[in-house]
Amino acid sequence: MSSHFDVVVAGGGMVGGLLSAALAGRAGEGEPLSVCVLEAARPAPFSPGSAASGALDAPGTLGAPEAPDAPSTPDEPPYDIRVSALSVASQRMFEAVGAWRGVIDRRACPFRRMRAWDGEEETAGGGARPGVEFDAHEIDVPLLGHIVENRVLQLALLEQLELMPHVELRCPARLTDYSVGVGVGIEASDRVSIALDSGENITAALLVGADGARSLVRRLAGIDMPRSEYEQRAMVATVSTDLPQQDITWQRFMPTGPQAMLPLCGQRASLVWYHDSDEIERLIALGDDEFIEALERDFPAELGGISAVHERASFPIARAHAASYLAERVALVGDACHTVHPLAGQGVNLGMLDAGALAETLRSAKASGTDIGSRRTLRRYERWRKGENATMASILDGFHRAFSPQPAPVRHVRAAAMNLAGRAGPARRLVTRHASGLAGDLPQLAR
Repeated sequence: MSSHFDVVVAGGGMVGGLLSAALAGRAGEGEPLSVCVLEAARPAPFSPGSAASGALDAPGTLGAPEAPDAPSTPDEPPYDIRVSALSVASQRMFEAVGAWRGVIDRRACPFRRMRAWDGEEETAGGGARPGVEFDAHEIDVPLLGHIVENRVLQLALLEQLELMPHVELRCPARLTDYSVGVGVGIEASDRVSIALDSGENITAALLVGADGARSLVRRLAGIDMPRSEYEQRAMVATVSTDLPQQDITWQRFMPTGPQAMLPLCGQRASLVWYHDSDEIERLIALGDDEFIEALERDFPAELGGISAVHERASFPIARAHAASYLAERVALVGDACHTVHPLAGQGVNLGMLDAGALAETLRSAKASGTDIGSRRTLRRYERWRKGENATMASILDGFHRAFSPQPAPVRHVRAAAMNLAGRAGPARRLVTRHASGLAGDLPQLAR
């Protein structure tokens, strides 16, 4: 095994895996970089064959977003409770690094439309539902994204990394400490020395922290990341429905927090429900029949009744943003440097855009003979992503505050604004582009 690399990536999850594949693959500017990926544990295997409804028919082409016409089969692997709404931009990066086939050979559910409405202003008596619907066709793409299990995304990336000659995947392996400029000779200041839990030391021109919201790399680098807890808690559940799911995600905004239903393959759906901690604990504790009754009161009849609940879990939610994305010979990506309100499912996509931007920055620097671990190089990445991430965090925070309890006149204005946005083509298309991940300054891999 090697002991020196261009880049060591601490964390081989979805964001760290994508970054590593983008650095070490053939797609992008210049020659591949040598990468060592440190991952604590490999996900459980996923048996292929659970057909992805309406996913890609061939690498690099979006397939038709037809709704599945058959229920999940008994021998299909059960759904993980942790799923992500993968944007078109993120999908394009998976395609570019060769990992998308590994996703659709396992399981992914496409969606073409999003429906959102103000729950406090719903039409009485079951009339036309207020709110707004966003459709991929308005921005000339066939899909807005896919709902995919996190494990499937990680496995597809790890599978691809193992095929890449410029990647050394170490699993299980953990970073325990690092130091910069320690050693003998002129090269010592141009590298970072990384201590592993095995007792071994390896070196690199750059260490990347892709190790999540509790990032050890960030803490060792002394980078502050102020955190603000929301008063809400999130509950997620995987359910079976009486009808096959459609190509649409549903989101209902309530003063207690959003409620969303995300389509999964066949007759499955993922529920995300926000409320205060006491109510979430009450819902988690309900028996299945009572729980189903509570869900069916709040979601559109078009989704069909709920026939079974498979798994439930809850977690706190918070907004956090690192004071800096870099330190000496260190860069941060994904949750290691930002977390946002999860109501629109943008967290993982922001992290993947970080990965694409950092990979492009480093490959460009390498091609021009610039030190990839220098502050000058890393500041380009930070300038690219920090402002865009802060803007998205503020937008999501604004949605949260706008739909908090408000006086009746404010509620009426809010509902009217949402309905107007639904009728105004330019505003609707702008929101749709953001939802698909195609707005903003995109990395080349996502274009």
